Amino acid sequence: MNAPQRSVDNATRVDHLVIAELVEPGVRVLDVGCGDGGLLSLLETTRGVDGRGIEISQKGVNESVARGLSVIQGNADTDLVDYPDNAFDYVILSQTLQATHRPRDVIEQMLRIGDKAIVSFPNFGHWRMRGMLMLNGRMPVTRNLPQAWYETQNIHFCTIRDFIDLCDEMGAHIERGVALNGSGQRIALNAPWWFWNLFGQQAVFLLSH
Repeated sequence: MNAPQRSVDNATRVDHLVIAELVEPGVRVLDVGCGDGGLLSLLETTRGVDGRGIEISQKGVNESVARGLSVIQGNADTDLVDYPDNAFDYVILSQTLQATHRPRDVIEQMLRIGDKAIVSFPNFGHWRMRGMLMLNGRMPVTRNLPQAWYETQNIHFCTIRDFIDLCDEMGAHIERGVALNGSGQRIALNAPWWFWNLFGQQAVFLLSH
């Protein structure tokens, strides 16, 4: 089944575009922590998926429903256990991993209820983050992490290296990975992990069992 080819808003987040490339057309997708439904809308428009979403904030749910999306209110840390095994082809967690209380449990649940999992997150090992901590002695504030430490919902920052190590511990297979620099450009696939960890401002990983 070929995905419908329609125009994409220029304001679409670059990690959303990367995620859309990783999703096969016409599949069943659950977007966990879907926010205002921007990614789910993109996937339905460009990949023709059968999409569902779960979002903790009522505001996000309302905005998603206003887009015509099938989204319910729920918490990734507690509510994924209610989904049956293999209910979806892809389960996606976009820029939400660091805001969960039990990241490992969330990823395990994603791989239980989906054939594949896609996770994107800001890389706290980026050289700019390291420099801000070293030179200023303060928690970094960047375009990808725009809130001050006392306002942010993020509670579990990690680096690309941390995430890869976690996948190894869990026995999760990394099928593909993409690291993006501060300009949203992709870092070479054949670059070593340490290079991704130093120069990647955010990352997207496709996981399977």
